[in-house]
Amino acid sequence: MAFLFILTVGLIAGTISGIVGTGSSIMLMPVLIYEFGPKEAVPIMAVAAVMANFSRILAWWREVDWRACAAYSVTGIPAAALGARTLLALPARAVDLAIGVFLIAMVPVRHWLARHNLKANLWHLAIGGAVIGYLTGIVVSTGPLSVPLFLFYGLTKGAFLATEAAASLGLYFSKSVTFERFGALTADVFAKGLIAGSSLMFGAFIAKRFVLHLKPDVFRLVMDGIMLAAGLSLLWSATNS
Repeated sequence: MAFLFILTVGLIAGTISGIVGTGSSIMLMPVLIYEFGPKEAVPIMAVAAVMANFSRILAWWREVDWRACAAYSVTGIPAAALGARTLLALPARAVDLAIGVFLIAMVPVRHWLARHNLKANLWHLAIGGAVIGYLTGIVVSTGPLSVPLFLFYGLTKGAFLATEAAASLGLYFSKSVTFERFGALTADVFAKGLIAGSSLMFGAFIAKRFVLHLKPDVFRLVMDGIMLAAGLSLLWSATNS
């Protein structure tokens, strides 16, 4: 029943993230933490995120902006490995608190970024990759930061979804390798990640048909609600553990 619930949430999360470019980790992570605890849930989510991003690349392969992807990944990949190593040194309660606070804080940050009509170039993507990569290693999902960065670069719809996914794929793969190297990604954890990731992949292909009819304002409000709910649930878990 636990895996059935995870698959159901994963399918919904994969569909939503396939439309708006982020959200799968934010929605699925509280479920994984509840079932397996934060220290096991983070590497599980890392494996699932690799699969989710790979599926978005497959769905929009012809739209990928490889220059933007390379600029973001060249700094983001090593930064994600460093962040993952930092995470493994933290106590489980601190992980819950960090993820919860981060998700809640991203709501006003996203609105602040949206109010400023910023434009990004390849150098901005490289700098953003370093910062966001390190945070991704620690707090599971930094989609609320990476999404506006790629939008400010000028990408939209399929090109945005594919390029953000391709850039994020390297970060999550780096994070997974780091977990494996330091013993956090066991065969059991990897298998759980494959199960969770399979539902995210399927959801990404369901989402493709909805992208052309996307109403951005509605989904931005949905993402705000998801981040607040997930963040509050993790803070509640940390303060009551």
